[in-house]
Amino acid sequence: MMVPMTTTSDLSKVASVEWLRSCFAEGVVQDVSVKESGATGPLTPAAVLVPVVLRQQAPTVLLTRRTDHLHHHPGQVSFPGGRVEASDTSPIDTALRETEEEIGLVRDKVELLGCLPQYRTGTGFDVTPVVGLVSPPLDLVLDAFEVAEAFEVPLSFLLDSANHRLHSVEVRGVNREYYAMPYGDYFIWGATAGMLVSLHRFLRR
Repeated sequence: MMVPMTTTSDLSKVASVEWLRSCFAEGVVQDVSVKESGATGPLTPAAVLVPVVLRQQAPTVLLTRRTDHLHHHPGQVSFPGGRVEASDTSPIDTALRETEEEIGLVRDKVELLGCLPQYRTGTGFDVTPVVGLVSPPLDLVLDAFEVAEAFEVPLSFLLDSANHRLHSVEVRGVNREYYAMPYGDYFIWGATAGMLVSLHRFLRR
């Protein structure tokens, strides 16, 4: 079953680099964690980078498509990132390290804006989304084992509430909901779409 989200103010017309900086400059996000249906028990700490690319025409968001043979979320659209390692000094360090390992985007090219509320997935991860600005050229080098491709979606599309969809599915007798944002041939859904909705809610304020 699919139903549209309740219409909210359309941020797509005001999405700009200066506006993004001003939103995050007001302080750290104080919201409690966002939890997916089925997110219970001990969770594995993880972090992802939400890379906003400063294209000349308008900002975009860089996303990846995972390879089909991976154990977790094969073939799905995701942000670069992964689980926290003992050597990481913070979730931000995790997001930047994983991004460099997965797509070759070095941390020196990322202007950090801040972190969104932690996102707890139904598959057992407690994810910190780290938002950063990236200036072209990107010079990406993809890890062929983990990343099938990298692509960009206009930030205005992702912040337009008309493109947000709330789906419902029954899993072993339990009704679970998840967000989706179809874009061309790409189906952005699950945790990735949920974190983009979280970004939308933060910026809406």
